[in-house]
Amino acid sequence: MSNITRIDVGPRMSQAVVHGNTVYVSGQVALDAGGESVTAQTKNILDRIDAVLAKAGTDKTKVLSASIWLADIASFAEMNAVWDAWVATDNAPARATVESKLAAPQFTVEIAVIAAL
Repeated sequence: MSNITRIDVGPRMSQAVVHGNTVYVSGQVALDAGGESVTAQTKNILDRIDAVLAKAGTDKTKVLSASIWLADIASFAEMNAVWDAWVATDNAPARATVESKLAAPQFTVEIAVIAAL
């Protein structure tokens, strides 16, 4: 039976859950850059993802899948410029990007990832 480890548990969610050899990172928003540009928010989110992955014992080179939500799909290129600089060379994950209304108006980007250990 595989153990389940929860990382940074809050009142209604964990920032990540490790099960077997897989890490499920919750959707991250730019808590330190809310209301700023899509570029700033994306950078903040990817820094947060790096930190959560490190706590789980892995890193961005092992990201298997990413889901990205944009409040305005017109910001796709702006977000993608930051993503392209962050994603590990030769380790691009499967990815989906969609337009969606996000939980709070100051957030314009949300990203969730699944990674291997």
